[in-house]
Amino acid sequence: MAKQPQPISPVKNFFAGGFGGVCLVFVGHPLDTIKVRLQTQPKPQAGQPPLYSGTFDCFRQTLVREGVRGLYKGMAAPIVGVTPMFAVCFFGFGLGKKLQQRNPDDILTYPQLFAAGMLSGVFTTAIMAPGERIKCLLQIQAASGEIKYGGPMDCAKQLYREAGIRGIYKGTVLTLMRDVPASGMYFMTYEWLKNILTPEGKSVSDLSVPRILFAGGMAGIFNWAVAIPPDVLKSRFQTAASGKYPNGFRDVLRELIREEGVSSLYKGFTAVMIRAFPANAACFLGFEVAMKFLNWIAPSL
Repeated sequence: MAKQPQPISPVKNFFAGGFGGVCLVFVGHPLDTIKVRLQTQPKPQAGQPPLYSGTFDCFRQTLVREGVRGLYKGMAAPIVGVTPMFAVCFFGFGLGKKLQQRNPDDILTYPQLFAAGMLSGVFTTAIMAPGERIKCLLQIQAASGEIKYGGPMDCAKQLYREAGIRGIYKGTVLTLMRDVPASGMYFMTYEWLKNILTPEGKSVSDLSVPRILFAGGMAGIFNWAVAIPPDVLKSRFQTAASGKYPNGFRDVLRELIREEGVSSLYKGFTAVMIRAFPANAACFLGFEVAMKFLNWIAPSL
């Protein structure tokens, strides 16, 4: 394996990861806007075509009617939420690597990198689980047309009033089942591709921008290839009425496979993959740029 450029610093990972999260939102938000508009478009009347015929038609109509700014509507909220989440995610990965090193110069194996990535998934679940629960309820509300929640804060208040903290954290186990293995795959794939793409005799820290973008984008693809099935289960469980699935994800899995087949576990695969490559390519490029800056201004941190 290629040599690690310098000692691992979880603190630097935290700040660089936060910047990577901002880059991910900036690149991925337009596609997320398109995805949400497609998911929430009203059902067409009999004999009438749908509002959007597909992804590219939605993109075209949004640009024509609202310009580029229309693609970035509502970006402030995800930046506020995603930035600390990615900071914690990269901090967890850095800590996971550091905990497995006996000496600062030790080079980790790929299974060790996978384990460090899984630790980052545990760290982010505390933030992700309630956020995903609220987001899913609001998205379902928008699609159904029944307004129960006035916004994220109102949704959180109502959930707490109805079921306490457990109501807000409903689906935490499924979030762990999604994020722990997916995060392991995410970081291991990125490190593996960085090593493969590094020319012989060179350091991974000297990797060119196009190669970083490719490694980061493919890491996003591999991450979601693992994450989509538990994500589908999580979304259905988190938006279900209280008591519908008494045995948790096992009931959700049985119902989905019985009614819609195994392919239902990969709902939204195309839309997710279209967004995954550019968004995560930008995330890792932002992370690497921020890390180089931090290494320059605080080499001993």
